[in-house]
Amino acid sequence: MNKNLRAALAMLLVLVALPLSAAERVDLPWRPFTPALLAQAKSENKPVFLYLEAVWCHWCHVMQARTFTDANVQQRLKQQWLISSVDHDADPLLANRYREYGWPALIFFNAQGQEVAKRAGFLSAEDFSALLDAVVADPAPEQSARAEQVNAPAITSLPETLRATLEANHRRAYDTKQGSLKLAQKYLDRDSVEYALRLAAAGDQREARRARQTLDAARRLIDPVWGGMYQYSTHGDWLHPHYEKIMRTQAGALRLYAMAYAQTRRPQDLGSANAIRDYLLQQLRDAGTGAFHGTQDADVVQGEKSQAYFKLGDAARRRIGVPRIDPHLYAQENGLVIEALVAHYQATRDADTLCAATVAAAWVVRNRALPDGRFAHESDAGLYLGDTLYMARAALALHRVTRDAGWLQVAERAASAMAMHFTSAGGGYLTAVAEGAALPPPRVAEENINAARFYAALASATGKAEYLADGRHALRWLALPEVAEATLTEPGILLAADEVAAAEQAMGHAGP
Repeated sequence: MNKNLRAALAMLLVLVALPLSAAERVDLPWRPFTPALLAQAKSENKPVFLYLEAVWCHWCHVMQARTFTDANVQQRLKQQWLISSVDHDADPLLANRYREYGWPALIFFNAQGQEVAKRAGFLSAEDFSALLDAVVADPAPEQSARAEQVNAPAITSLPETLRATLEANHRRAYDTKQGSLKLAQKYLDRDSVEYALRLAAAGDQREARRARQTLDAARRLIDPVWGGMYQYSTHGDWLHPHYEKIMRTQAGALRLYAMAYAQTRRPQDLGSANAIRDYLLQQLRDAGTGAFHGTQDADVVQGEKSQAYFKLGDAARRRIGVPRIDPHLYAQENGLVIEALVAHYQATRDADTLCAATVAAAWVVRNRALPDGRFAHESDAGLYLGDTLYMARAALALHRVTRDAGWLQVAERAASAMAMHFTSAGGGYLTAVAEGAALPPPRVAEENINAARFYAALASATGKAEYLADGRHALRWLALPEVAEATLTEPGILLAADEVAAAEQAMGHAGP
């Protein structure tokens, strides 16, 4: 190896080791986003800038390196603003509130704590400065109607007219050429494929073909060297991946490919499930605890595109370095992967897979479970619906295959805690505990879909009618037209409604 190449490699490895957060990389007075920060803004009559980043996000790295290092930007932020940098994985309330704005999400508040502007993605120093000027010049709050603020009437089932609309939307949303949904970003939409598989099992050959096409097309997002699935592809095809590997993608794809293999016994679906399972066990599993980390970075060098890197083989990649894995062990991400591993076990009866799921679940129960049945996001942080919900689903899945009454007890305690602490009076469940939050927690369609499905499964497992009522409470909000007819939610709502109805029929219990 020549001298110049050795020097370049050494610099590359140094860059790979650099910390990711804006607070550590940029000399700016970043603060946590708390009620105290908003109170200070009001008392000092200063606006607030919230920089909501993801530690695995390429464009977050670029913004940190280019925009926040600009002398003019730094001076403006220090003199005129109170500023907060938050890792969205660490704060699901903020992540769910602003998920539609992508990462980084740039949120601006006036001194009274009202949202003035929200922007998605990277902005150059020049464009960011111009936006700062615009917000200071006009600090009037944005007008935005949120569906989660609407209260819903009580329902006993999904209205037939709404069901027909959702079924038609599901059919129209399909991309017959590329598979998956008609979107510029191609990814494996789990609910739409699962719903197609359910219809296929009932004899619908068109839905069977669509499920196969999407599962086969999405295989192009699986890393051929290390396994695991990239988050999505741009350009309306499957050939331009963004290389971050996040747990929501891994767990959803593993569960779906395992379910598909169990239903059709296609070896290619088993191969995909194994590739994702192996990546999780070999790359994201924490060696000391058996629990799972949540994400792996898109960039091996922060802020530099990695297309060439991901075309390399294992040895060549490792000579350069390995993209950073987030060291946090969140309850929510562990619940997602545990349930997915159980689905793999159900399809394959692989004992090592079940063992990995059980070890992770036991660690989370010991280290994240609270006395009242909820789960903390981390040991000292956050009370969010997702942590309790996805660990409850994981525990119920483990009970289903092991018949261990202890896992059912975990699931029931979590179910009661969800109903007690996260219920919205207007229907559905809030994404976080409102007390102590800087902003009101919203209701999130994905979480309410999964809550309804969990309560239906728990009612079937226990025969307890109160869980049916809890499932219907989630459907009550999901059945609002402004929620149900929103983009991408229809197959999940149909799955949830069908499972609640099936549990009711099996128990001979009609809704109120």
